[in-house]
Amino acid sequence: MKIGKFTMQNNITIDAVRYYIELGLIIPEKSGGQYDFDERCKSDLEKTIKLKGQGFTLNEIKAIFVLKRIGKLTTYQENEYYRDIYCNKKIELSSKIKELERFRDKLEETIEDLSKIKCMDNFKIGIDIEALKLFSCLKCGKELILSDGIITNNQVMEGKLKCTCGEDYKIEDGILLVGSVQSETNLDIVDYVNSTDSEYLDNVYSGLEYMNKKIQFEKLNNKIILEIGSGAGFFLRSIYTDLPDDSLYIAVDNDLNRHKFLKSMLQKSEYNKRVIFLCCDFLKMPLKDNLVDVLIDFNGTSNYSFEHEEFLLNLIDKSLKRKLIMIAAYITFNNFSIDSSIIEKVRKNFILKSIKNNILNLQYNIIDEKTSKSISKGGKYENYFKCNEGISSYIVYAKR
Repeated sequence: MKIGKFTMQNNITIDAVRYYIELGLIIPEKSGGQYDFDERCKSDLEKTIKLKGQGFTLNEIKAIFVLKRIGKLTTYQENEYYRDIYCNKKIELSSKIKELERFRDKLEETIEDLSKIKCMDNFKIGIDIEALKLFSCLKCGKELILSDGIITNNQVMEGKLKCTCGEDYKIEDGILLVGSVQSETNLDIVDYVNSTDSEYLDNVYSGLEYMNKKIQFEKLNNKIILEIGSGAGFFLRSIYTDLPDDSLYIAVDNDLNRHKFLKSMLQKSEYNKRVIFLCCDFLKMPLKDNLVDVLIDFNGTSNYSFEHEEFLLNLIDKSLKRKLIMIAAYITFNNFSIDSSIIEKVRKNFILKSIKNNILNLQYNIIDEKTSKSISKGGKYENYFKCNEGISSYIVYAKR
């Protein structure tokens, strides 16, 4: 709906709505120079008004929204985070008890509610036994056979996938391991949000929203979805509840701890979707050829490009069907400084024109595309660029 109707329905002034948009509290789509407000905008406005009524400043509300949007915390983690926030605010309000007594009472009610919440695993994610037919041996291409398997609710939690040629691949805690894997320190999402520049986080969230809105979930029934570089699961967690029950999502990353972290979070969800965690190098995915219907590349290629000269999509194309949907986000540099951390031989993979040429050379038809505003600051977790370089996010929706 347009801004006039939105303000009337929510009993708020146009100036207030514009100010909330400027702060990033409400993020409507803009089409033809006009804002278009949806139910998500209404929900964010209601949450903003509620938090204002509890004494939070607009900047404090924005910080809460950023964590909720980017972090996608489990109920337990969200409970702990909000409980800390409310307790700290209670101390502040107690010093102004006569003036702020109304806010304090609301906080006490919320704290009590949050303290009652206990969150445990609702189910276990393993390798769906019906999905074993999708894998093939990297050495000879033959199908793999499950050996020494421990199966719980049709999920293979432990075991090996063996080939007659002698190759085998280990399943550990429901994660398929191929070759040597990394085990970096788990990402602390709260620390990530607090340590990363707010404009950088706004770009991340805008990219997630754009990609989310391009997915036609009703057309994903019985489809195989592959995400290269799932990491901490920013993208998967943003769409998880909307995935059809009969679609299969294959999350690929070479960091075992990131997989364990993401898997643990999803297991606390109310929804049990079909997800397979594949821990391996992108060039060692034991998947059959012409398998994938939908490719998700949320900076997976860009992260790969920090250390590799070849454009990743060219290397994994054999696993993808000729008829395919791709939704992707790529890091682009405005320029490279003399002391750039991006070595010269890989820089082409961070130049917009080169990225688009690689996509087009793979016979993709670009349906829609968007380039974010330039960002000059990242943070301790996003320190791959210099302030005088400036980076943007190129987001593309393509088919072939």
